[in-house]
Amino acid sequence: MLHIIPTPIGNLADFTFRAVEILKNVDLILAEDTRTSSVLLNHYQIHKPITPFHQHNEHKVTAHLIEQLEQGKEMALLTDAGTPGISDPAFFLVRACVQQGIDLECLPGATAFVPALVNSGLPINRFCFEGFIPLKKGRHTLLTQLSTESRTMVFYESPMRLVKTLELFMQYFGEDRPCSVSRELSKKFEENKRGSLKEVHDYFQAKGVKGEIVIVVGGKEE
Repeated sequence: MLHIIPTPIGNLADFTFRAVEILKNVDLILAEDTRTSSVLLNHYQIHKPITPFHQHNEHKVTAHLIEQLEQGKEMALLTDAGTPGISDPAFFLVRACVQQGIDLECLPGATAFVPALVNSGLPINRFCFEGFIPLKKGRHTLLTQLSTESRTMVFYESPMRLVKTLELFMQYFGEDRPCSVSRELSKKFEENKRGSLKEVHDYFQAKGVKGEIVIVVGGKEE
């Protein structure tokens, strides 16, 4: 069986008892970054073999992992933070397991966009998750399409690109569109800045940015 294990997005205390129990009993742990995952595993005294599984090697190693799973091995897949598959590696291996009839389960757990969406103050009865916007190719097409989206939109972004991305959103969505930027969720210096795209842009342009970023933007009013 393959176990998909969500990991804390910041605070290590957010890990679940069930996740710890599974990780202590699997044969192999697959990690997006073994150094990052080792911090979590050592904190919970989990000592199991660990090997890299990320976007740069998933196509090469998946066939071998499937063979091991078919032979009865138990594996767990971790990413650096949050639920594997949500803007992180997992889909390629999960699809292969489904195609080969290998049992798999995904535990419920942490993912950054949920708390950011809930505490944004924007409508959440309907929303769309867009993850990271393209750096170049396809960016104009995507943002043009989203400019008329009526649902609340959720994006991930790096701290280095936040201000530039907010400038793009102002260009395509308008300066007055409501938004919320969440950073360092679940950590000591968690911050949720709400306002218009222009207000939030100016705030972070003057302040500087650190930490993982979630941007929530209100949809176009119908």
